[in-house]
Formats: sequence, structure tokens, C-alpha cells
Amino acid sequence: MWSAGLCTGAFLIIFITHWVYRWRNPRCNGRLPPGSMGLPLLGETLQFFAPNKSSDIPPFVKKRMGRYGPVFRTSLVGRPVIVSTDPELNHFIFQQEGRLFQSWYPDTFTAIFGRQNVGSLHGFMYKYLKNMVLNLFGPESLKEKLLPQVEQTAHRNLSSWAMQPSIELKEATATMIFDLTAKKLISYDPSKSSENLRENFVAFIQGLISFPLDLPGTAYHKCMQGRKKAMKMLKNMLDERRNSPGKHNGDFFDYVLEELKKERTILTEEIALDLMFVLLFASFETTSLALTLAIKFLTDDPAVLEKITEEHEAILKSRENIDSGITWKEYKSMTYTSQVINETVRLANIVPGIFRKALQDIQIKGYTIPAGWAVMVCPPAVHLNPATYEDPLAFKPGRWEGMEVNGGSKHFMAFGGGMRFCVGTDFTKMQMAVFLHCLVTKYRWMPIKGGNIVRTPGLSFPDGFHIQLVEKHK
Repeated sequence: MWSAGLCTGAFLIIFITHWVYRWRNPRCNGRLPPGSMGLPLLGETLQFFAPNKSSDIPPFVKKRMGRYGPVFRTSLVGRPVIVSTDPELNHFIFQQEGRLFQSWYPDTFTAIFGRQNVGSLHGFMYKYLKNMVLNLFGPESLKEKLLPQVEQTAHRNLSSWAMQPSIELKEATATMIFDLTAKKLISYDPSKSSENLRENFVAFIQGLISFPLDLPGTAYHKCMQGRKKAMKMLKNMLDERRNSPGKHNGDFFDYVLEELKKERTILTEEIALDLMFVLLFASFETTSLALTLAIKFLTDDPAVLEKITEEHEAILKSRENIDSGITWKEYKSMTYTSQVINETVRLANIVPGIFRKALQDIQIKGYTIPAGWAVMVCPPAVHLNPATYEDPLAFKPGRWEGMEVNGGSKHFMAFGGGMRFCVGTDFTKMQMAVFLHCLVTKYRWMPIKGGNIVRTPGLSFPDGFHIQLVEKHK
């Protein structure tokens, strides 16, 4: 009996030792990049999600860059991952979408955004959904419909905020943008709804970039509950719209319903609802973070604030009617504002990693990326590279002078790259520029409290950024 137990114990020790060895030394038909796979199953997930207050390259990445170089291996949420901070390799990965690589996100992200979300779809289906979104956010819609609506929304909200002793800027801008986008997408009006759709997204955001432990009380669990409630609301809205066939709102929901009715449509209800969910989230959360950071930078740099104010006051002075709305030509003339926006999103690094998956063994840079492994492109390492950007942590909008940035590049990927370059980029930039125009021409502001950032690893303002807004000439 004793000897049998001893044999079983010895077998277990040998098995576990072999398993741990295999975990730390994965098989590869070639040479893997250097790095550590961390603990079995857990990998280096805890280190990756550790909060930090640095605006520099994330400590997790910077430490490993110093130890292993610009390309290294790790394991996150149970998956082996190659991390690339190399501009050439990043560019290659984006250009080989659909051939050597495909879009991929961890199972936890897929659970959050939906199994049929646009980031998880490939080939023809992805292009089909992209064209659907461009119907709403494309150039013609921006010029003819969205530009005046964004300006009216900015004026209305700023006027309301100026009547309050202080506002928390991140929350205020997020609500403003969410309400505008939700109206365009699904004709949602928070004042006429019995349920608050945005509240579910707040719960969702708090756990979005958190350790994926789906137990009551955890941020991830609250995130999943927020998603479930938001999806239920969207499903109910879709059913109500179906049951009122004669009523048309002219919004994105109407467009989706027409697509679903087509005889040989490839669109399913599940894909349509996941798309709606992702669009609602992506349109307001990242833009409100960027806007809040931009205003924080302007607050801390009076010279930049003065220069951007001069640009916008010059636009007003050149008008025949000072109270007429912003024209497309005026928007496109906001050169310095565009530089401020580029510099803000470069430093914001709202997206800490862009994921792809290798479709086959790939030999590159003297290493092998095994088929099935995840690859994480790290935008902060590119945007904060001193070889590309002098004094990379400094806010210097002038560094963009004379540079046209209309898409992703080897050294700028705030909006992604390749065929998956963000389709909402122009809408985001336009919203930021128009809001800044309305703000600097009519208001002054003073910081009250907050403004500190934390990355976990995504950007957040844990104490908010509270300001007092005062109308000029009063």
C-alpha cells in the first residue's frame, strides 16, 4: 500500500515537473523570441494588469524590452503571446492581415464584446460590416449631417455645464458623446426611456480591462452583467422596431432592419446586436478619454492654449456672420488643432495592445512565431520611442507641423493600422476639433481637483478631472 502511494506520488511529481518544463519551454519549429512564460496557466497576467501611474511605456513592457529586446514572448490569460514593440514588425503584421495573421482577442475580450463582434470576424463579413458602419460615419455623412449636430451638441452641453459650480469632465463628455451617438444609432433618448442604457456601459467599462475572474464582486463580473443588461435593452429595442414596421426613424437601426429583411442577407440578429454594442462603446469611451486628456494638457500648457485659441478666434473673425455654424472648410482649416489632437492621442495610448493571431509558422527577425500563437502589437512603445519622437513624454503639438496623418503608419497607430484601421477615426477627430472650437472661443476654465491618470493597463482618471467652466466676457 505504502509503495503504491509512493509510486503514485513520484509519478505526479514527474508529471507536474514535465508539465511545468513544457509550459516554460514551448515547442517551436525554429527559434522562439526570448522571454518568460511565467506561472503555468496564469502566465504573467497579474504583472500585465498591475496598475501604474506612468505615462511612459508600460512598466510590464519596458522592463522586458530592456531584458529581451523589442520582440519577446510571454503568456497572458492562459495564452502564449509574442509582444512586438518593433515598428517594422508591427507594420508587417498589419499588412499581412488575412494572409499570415488575423484579428484575434483573448476569450475574455470576446465574451465581453460578443462572439460575433466585428473584431472577431474576418474576410468578406468584416468588409461587409465595415461598409455598413461607413454608411453612418463616412465622409458624406460627416459633412452633411454629423458636423452641425456635433456642434449643436457641444454648445448645448457647454452652456449647461457653465451653470454648475463644477463638472467632472470625463463623465460629462462621455455622457454628451454617448447621447449623441445613441441617438444616431438607435434614436435613444435618455429622458424618454425607463431604463438608463449608459449606466450599463459604465459597469461594463469598469471591468473591461481587468483580471478575468467572473465571480460576484469582481470588476470583470460587473462588466459581464453590464453587457448582459445592455444587450437585453438593445434586443428589446430591435423587437419593438420590428413590431412597428411603418415607423421609420432614419437611424442605423432602420438600416440594420432593412439588411436583415433581405432574402439572401448574410447579416444575423446576433451580429447586428454585437455590432450595435461595440459601436456604442467605441464611439464614446475612447473619445471622452482623449478629450479629457487634451483639456488637461491645455490647462497645463498656457502657450499651447493661447495658440489654439488664436486659431479658432481667427475662424470667427473671418466669417460674415459670427454666429453661423462651422463649415467643412473651416473644420479642415484647423491645422494647429489637428496637431494638438495627434499629440494628445500619441501620448494617451488609450489602446495598450492590438492583438493578432498567426495563421501559420512565420519566420521573421530571426525568430519563429508559431501557428496559433497570439501577437500583441504595443502602440505605446512605438509612440514613446525617443528614436522617433524627441523628448517623447513631452506634450509638443508643433512636432506634427507639416505632417499629414490620414492613416496608420509604422510610427503612429493610435487608430490601428492596415485594413482594420478604425473606421470612426474621422468622426472622432471631428468631434474633438469641434468641441475644442466651442470651448476655447466661448469659455474659460479652472481646474478644481483630479486630473491624475492610472493605467491598468488602459488609461483612466480614477479621481476624475473636475473643472469650473465660465463663459467669456461675463
